[in-house]
Amino acid sequence: MTSSPPALTRIRIGSAPDSWGVWFPDDPLQTPWERFLDEVSGSGYEWIELGPYGYLPTDPARLTDETARRGLRVSAGTVFTGLHHGPAVWEDTWEHVSRIAALTQAMGASHLVVIPSFWRDDKTGKVLEDRTLTAGQWRELTAQTERLGREVRDRYGLRIVVHPHADTHIDTPDNVARFLDATDPDLVSLCLDTGHYAYCGGDSVEAIETFAGRIGYLHLKQVDPRILAEVRSEQLPFGPAVARGVMCEPPSGVPALEPVLAAAQRLGVDLFAIVEQDMYPCPPDRPLPIARRTRAYLRSCGAR
Repeated sequence: MTSSPPALTRIRIGSAPDSWGVWFPDDPLQTPWERFLDEVSGSGYEWIELGPYGYLPTDPARLTDETARRGLRVSAGTVFTGLHHGPAVWEDTWEHVSRIAALTQAMGASHLVVIPSFWRDDKTGKVLEDRTLTAGQWRELTAQTERLGREVRDRYGLRIVVHPHADTHIDTPDNVARFLDATDPDLVSLCLDTGHYAYCGGDSVEAIETFAGRIGYLHLKQVDPRILAEVRSEQLPFGPAVARGVMCEPPSGVPALEPVLAAAQRLGVDLFAIVEQDMYPCPPDRPLPIARRTRAYLRSCGAR
């Protein structure tokens, strides 16, 4: 008889609009927000992220009502930044960030996921800028990210967690390590996305052990190794790669999530682990069965 894995008492499991094929505030190909809330709750999740600002209601009172009556709570908001461009982009960045941070705070969450800007268009593949930052751009990226972390903490009581992401400048293990080495741990933590890290050649268990004090948040997803090999061979941008199915339903891909979660549990801190299976675009009836199976699989890993 197979014994059950130890309960992951420090891990809080949730899901996100991304797992319902949601990438934009409004898009006819996406699941309506009411259906997302109904289905994520019906799949056994208690925590959600806000997703793209404007997808869910932005009035805190209404959103509180909509989530509370479904037994849901918000774990984080998400912002997109191009901070390697330096002080010139600060005002526009802060205008974007402050709206989302205010809603995140009002919903009782404590994290803000920060995603760097893409160096190539995620749909067309058009190269927008060099994929490698100069030394000066690295200095701006780290200094401005620390500034963001300080402002978000002081004004909204939130902690930023920076999300390494495919087709951005914070992607590979080397770039992640360089970024973390140059930023203040008191201001900047890491949102380790297991799928993106594998997509960019990293090992998530190794990352958790190497960057132990910097892990502030987890996104759970897997990649299909066969499709990833095609993506690399064809140099596909991220959007078409997702449409091809590079991010797949667990446990059919990599990395294996049970050892990732076990490594996170060993850190001895409370962590959110939010399922994010990129599926844009997808048929409206596809996400719910996957979400239910994924929740059951995570329970089998000890994530109650």
